[in-house]
Amino acid sequence: MLHKIVDIFTSLKLTIVCLAAAMALIFAGTLAQVHLGIHEAQERYFQSMFVWWPPDSSGFQIPIFPGGHLIGAVLLVNLIAAHMKRFRWSWRKLGIHLTHAGLIIMLAGGLFTDLFAVESHMQLAGGDTRNYSEDMRQTELAVIDTSGDDLDQVTAIPESALRHNRIIDHWSLPFRISVRNFYQNSRLKMLSQAGEGARPIANQGPGAMIAVEPAAAATGTDERDVPSAAVEILPKEGGSLGTWLVSDALGAPQTFTCGGRTWMITLRPMRHYKPFSVTLQKFTHEKYPGTEIPKDFSSKVTLIDPERSVNRDVLIYMNHPLRYRGETFYQAGFQKDDSATILQVVHNPSFIAPYVACVIVAAGLLVQFGFHLVGFSRRRRAIA
Repeated sequence: MLHKIVDIFTSLKLTIVCLAAAMALIFAGTLAQVHLGIHEAQERYFQSMFVWWPPDSSGFQIPIFPGGHLIGAVLLVNLIAAHMKRFRWSWRKLGIHLTHAGLIIMLAGGLFTDLFAVESHMQLAGGDTRNYSEDMRQTELAVIDTSGDDLDQVTAIPESALRHNRIIDHWSLPFRISVRNFYQNSRLKMLSQAGEGARPIANQGPGAMIAVEPAAAATGTDERDVPSAAVEILPKEGGSLGTWLVSDALGAPQTFTCGGRTWMITLRPMRHYKPFSVTLQKFTHEKYPGTEIPKDFSSKVTLIDPERSVNRDVLIYMNHPLRYRGETFYQAGFQKDDSATILQVVHNPSFIAPYVACVIVAAGLLVQFGFHLVGFSRRRRAIA
C-alpha cells in the first residue's frame, strides 16, 4: 500500500494532471473576474484549497475542483518526491539538482507569499504624518477610549467577527457589542430620500435618520465595497445604550459614554501599524506636454524611527521603492487633483525567494549545458 502511494506521488502522470488542472483553473478564474472582480475571483479560485459550489452559499457546499493552493501543494510534493526517488547524486547531474532545487524554492516561495504577504496602502497629503497603512479590502470596527490624557486606547474588531451577527465581549471594554445587521456592501440614504417604506436600522446617532440598502459586491478595479453594520451597545452593568449605525460611508466617528469614560465607535479600513512614521514633504506629478498622461510622479518623504534613531529623507518613484524593516513602499498612485499621494505598502517575508530561485535555476541550466558541451567537445576531438 505504501509503495503504491509513493508511486502516485512520484509519477509523471500526476505532474501532467496538476499542470492541466492549473491551466483549467486559470481559464475559469480569468472568466470569473468579469462578474466577481479580481480580488474575489483570486480568493475563490487561486487562494483556496477547493473551488466550492454554490459559491455564495453560507450553508452546505460541494467542492467541484481543486483550488490554487491544493494544486500548488501537490506539485511541490510531487517534485520533491520524484527528485528523491529517481535522482542519485553525481557531479554530472549537478545541473539537474540545482534546477530542481530552484523550482522547489520558487513553488514554496509562491505559496508562502500567498499565505503571509500583506498588501495595504498609505495615503498622504502634503505634510501628513502616518504610522499606519490601510487595507481597503478589509474592514474593522474601531472602539476608541478617548479618556486618556496622552494616548487613545483602540480596540479593533475584525470584519470576520462582525459577519456572524453575534455578541462580541472583549476584555478591554466595559460593554458588549451585539451585531444586529451586517452588510458587505451597502448604500446609505436619508429617510426623506429613501422612500415611504424605508426604516432605519439604528436608533442612536445620525444612523437614526438613515436608511441602509444592501448592494451587490463591487467588481470593478476602481470600485470598492461600502460595508455597514448596526451594533447595539450593552453595558455589562445596566441596560442597553441603543443601536448605532456604523459604516465606512459615515465621516466622523460617533461618541457615547459608558463606565464614566467617553468612547468613539467607527467602521473603517483595517489598519496595520508600524514602529516608524512616514511624513510627506513633497509630491511631484509631471505630465506629457499637451496631455493628461502621467510622465512621472514621485513622493519625497521623511522616515522617522525613534527606536533605531533614523531620521532621513527618501525619494519614492516608479521602480524605486523604499524598503525598511520588512516593508516595501511603492509609488502606486495619487488623487485626481494631486492633493495626496498613494503609496502601496507590501510586507512579504519571502520576497527574495523568486530571485534566489531564478539564480539557482539559471546556474543549474548553465552547469548542465556546460557538462554536455565539454563532453561533446571531447568526442569531437577523439573522432578527429
